[in-house]
Amino acid sequence: MDKQSYFSGTGRRKTATAQVKLMPGNGTIIIDGKPLEERFPSMEHQRVINLPFITTESMGKYNAVIKVAGGGVTGQSGAISHGISRALIQADERFKPVLRQNGLLTRDARAKERKKPGLKRARKAPQYTKR
Repeated sequence: MDKQSYFSGTGRRKTATAQVKLMPGNGTIIIDGKPLEERFPSMEHQRVINLPFITTESMGKYNAVIKVAGGGVTGQSGAISHGISRALIQADERFKPVLRQNGLLTRDARAKERKKPGLKRARKAPQYTKR
């Protein structure tokens, strides 16, 4: 075996991190040892995860084995999408412009803002009373 057997990519979103391994195959996606439909039952999250394959028209050409940790389901699905996009570029450099155009290579930097002292939440101030 002279060539690497898989393409890898790391994706992040909020506090979630996904390690993605792509191999040529029939389109099976395994996340933490479970199939995609079982791990993410919501169709919206499945759509986010499959978006890189749909935009590059490579649906059913790669198998994905993914390890994801941290965050919630939305953050994890975004991290997986980011990781798949990065791995697809390793597989074929021609995918880069179309993935970039659809915003799938940009790390979504939005995260929860920290609570500030003297406030109830990050920005909510206590109610002002004049008298």
